[in-house]
Amino acid sequence: MSDEAAVPDRGANPSSARRLADFYETLTPASLATLDQYYAPDARFKDPFNEVAGVPAIRRIFEHMFATTESPRFVVTDRIEQGAQAVLGWAFHFRLRGRALTVRGVTHLRFDAEGRVTLHRDYWDAAEELYEKLPLLGGAMRVIKRRLSATG
Repeated sequence: MSDEAAVPDRGANPSSARRLADFYETLTPASLATLDQYYAPDARFKDPFNEVAGVPAIRRIFEHMFATTESPRFVVTDRIEQGAQAVLGWAFHFRLRGRALTVRGVTHLRFDAEGRVTLHRDYWDAAEELYEKLPLLGGAMRVIKRRLSATG
């Protein structure tokens, strides 16, 4: 977490958002077995590629991430909390076919009374953060971006 002063800790019990941020920053294939400690059984998850409900389906998304990327890791850069909701800013670092990539985004979270996630919604620009960085799609995406830009 880069800005510890953003949200003060409240005693010995870290907030649900803090616990989840720590979980993601230390995520491994083995730690996926504990996902149900952080997510409610019927939790919903949505990102630019997936929309699922339930811990097993959410676990499969992260298993797929570990199977298709090299050295994936999350760095939580910001944490904003209000009541039973939070927003986490993050950077996802990984390697794809030997090439280092970083995707930046934010996650909107809602928690139940036990502090488990009921809604996990990731927002990130797949075109800018991923497609433009890939060899074959990147050139085409940059051309389209220039043509649609008011300054291009």
